[in-house]
Amino acid sequence: MISKLSGRTFKPHLVMLLSVVCVLAHPGRLRAQITPAAQQTVRDSIARDSTAKLRAVEVTAKRGSETRVAPLQLLTLPVTASITAQKAKETVNLVDPEDAVKYLPSLYIRKRNYGDTQATIGTRVWGVSSSARSLVYADGVPLSALIANNNTIGGPRWGLISPEEISRIDIMYGPYSAAYPGNSMGAVMEITTRQPSSLEGSVQQTQALQHYNLYGTDQTFGTSLTNATVGDRFGRFSFWASGSYENSQSQPLLYVTSSSLPAGATGGYASANKLGAPTNVTGASGLLHTGMTNGKIKLAYDITPVLRAAYTIGFWRNDGKSGVDTYLADSGQPTFGGQSGFASGFYDLDQTHRSQSFSLRTDTKSDWDFEAVGTLYQYDRDRQRTPAAVSGGASFGTAGKVATMDGTGWSTLDLKGAWHRGGPGARHTVTFGAHADRYALANPTFNTPDWRNGPLTTVSTEGDGKTRTYALWAQEAWLVSPTVNLTVGGRYEDWRGYDGLNVNGSTRIVQPTVTSSKFSPKAVLAWDAAPDWKITASVAKAYRFATAAELYQLVSTGATFTSPDPDLKPDDDLAAELRARHSFDRGEVQLSLFQDDVHDAIISQFLPLVPSSPTLYSFLSNVDHVRARGVELTGNSTGILFHGLDLSGSVTYLDARTLALSGRASASAPAGTAVGKFLPNIPKWRATFLTTYHPDTRVAFSLAGRYSGKMFTTLDNSDVNPNTYQGFSEWFVMDARANYRIDRHWGASVGVDNLLDRKYFLFHPFPQRTVVAGVKYSL
Repeated sequence: MISKLSGRTFKPHLVMLLSVVCVLAHPGRLRAQITPAAQQTVRDSIARDSTAKLRAVEVTAKRGSETRVAPLQLLTLPVTASITAQKAKETVNLVDPEDAVKYLPSLYIRKRNYGDTQATIGTRVWGVSSSARSLVYADGVPLSALIANNNTIGGPRWGLISPEEISRIDIMYGPYSAAYPGNSMGAVMEITTRQPSSLEGSVQQTQALQHYNLYGTDQTFGTSLTNATVGDRFGRFSFWASGSYENSQSQPLLYVTSSSLPAGATGGYASANKLGAPTNVTGASGLLHTGMTNGKIKLAYDITPVLRAAYTIGFWRNDGKSGVDTYLADSGQPTFGGQSGFASGFYDLDQTHRSQSFSLRTDTKSDWDFEAVGTLYQYDRDRQRTPAAVSGGASFGTAGKVATMDGTGWSTLDLKGAWHRGGPGARHTVTFGAHADRYALANPTFNTPDWRNGPLTTVSTEGDGKTRTYALWAQEAWLVSPTVNLTVGGRYEDWRGYDGLNVNGSTRIVQPTVTSSKFSPKAVLAWDAAPDWKITASVAKAYRFATAAELYQLVSTGATFTSPDPDLKPDDDLAAELRARHSFDRGEVQLSLFQDDVHDAIISQFLPLVPSSPTLYSFLSNVDHVRARGVELTGNSTGILFHGLDLSGSVTYLDARTLALSGRASASAPAGTAVGKFLPNIPKWRATFLTTYHPDTRVAFSLAGRYSGKMFTTLDNSDVNPNTYQGFSEWFVMDARANYRIDRHWGASVGVDNLLDRKYFLFHPFPQRTVVAGVKYSL
């Protein structure tokens, strides 16, 4: 039986709190992280080839780090967390691009395995099941899949970014910029990539090995990643090309469970489900083997010294096979015992996606700047083939189903302008823009006589639909005095959901068109109270409109049905934050008080399919009123205690509760049982720490840790046993890394993720101790 972390004698969040506070312990040894003069240097170093729209922050320039700032980055709001590519390479066992942000405050990437296509983001006020409540961009191109708000098809398209092309990543928490839609209510992540100024290239090989031992599975799973890049500039023209191939084998992502053992079968493991009821683990499934190919080409041409055109095309291919491992035997022979969970966890994936973007940007360094970005993302082919049922022994039937998403995709267009008389740093800076997007979901599931390669016949279920949004926004940053800056703005959005179609067997429903229009005001007041103190107060209204999947996607999984709701109202969020930052000689500490008050929050719940039925269905509905309020403490320092030692950390406390609910709280509980209870999928405590030691300029050693408290998954908090399959347990994970730059061409690294070999669940079982090693050659 897996021991609960809460039963241990230490409290990791308290240890991490001490790590953060120790930055305060030596104020006399600290010197200014960035002076006003250095800040002005950053402002003057605006890079032409980036599109992040967040205002620049005071960044510690660590060894080899880049302090490049995007053209419009100084024109809106300050970011609250950031990391450079150099810092990520020194401190993170970086395999996939999303790994780079794993130690940033109040941020969690739900990455179950290498190459995970469902690596969603959890923010300080919203859990990992809220993929549409955060935004991810790369050079202004959206990577967020706003066709859904879930942990499956809603994951950002991380595969469109190579870790080698990242220059820096900036995070803004909360919906405090009019430049972004209400999906920013959780966070906005802006990834700035590089465009070469001369010939450069690299080849990198990374290997990872995980030993996994839980229940009846005791195996070693490996991942191999090959990544290559090349780029150059020829006068006004520059290009960047990257490609990678990842061959990955995951630990079991799912388990097959049963309330009792099948007749005549032996084996299995007695356990308890998240509600505390007895259950039997009869096998593992979701043993996913993927072969993932990424390719990307970026072309840029300087039409004039101040105007650049850029075109990017990306290709992503995934061939995957999911296997199963039964723990049951009948007369000494392996058997599935007739359990359907083995069939649903055994499937083939065939996915080919393509993305394109085109942009025009100016960098005049005078009164006006403009930017236009158009993007297109297409699911050229996306199919999952699954057997319909198990047959005798440990085999599957021939008939099956094919879930397709061919034709799913989205397109976006953003036009932006900025007026800053005299250039960036003007007393009045006005930014404005127009936005349009269209998201299309095409998700029929077909019957087939042969699940391996048979033709598609009749439709089993189908959930299709589209959403469209038009928006206008503007905001002004006014330097009221040398120490006071006021930013006010607003965003008007016109949204439409249409072409909704639901099919279940012979039942066919054409859903009505739904529309909504909302205006969201924003305001931020920043005060430099002293040379080393900055106080920022922010308040914003935000509306998050339902995604096409929330409105229309119909899914059937075993005995559970998922029902959409075409009449969902948007999340109605009033967000506020008070942040204080104190800078020391070699670091800074920030304290943030924040609150999100949300009406009509779209949250998933469970009810019986019909009264007294054992078959449940998951449905989405508007919860009348929820509130999340908390405090976040972060700190970082360079050279603390002794030369070469860097320290950073964060602690976040959150109190997120349901205040009013007119519907049912769960399948067995009335609405009143949820009032006052904690919101699903959000922990009360989170913490991170990261220590890095540089004995010289070529070597870096890092030790990091992350902590999260347990989470409930139901509105009535009835899941009292979190440390089990489908529960969300408390966990504390430590990682280590050593990075060595051999010479100007060669580099090597070795590290361990989950150094203490913790066994924990976030619905899925998560990776156990994993060794990661890599070698890189650069021109």
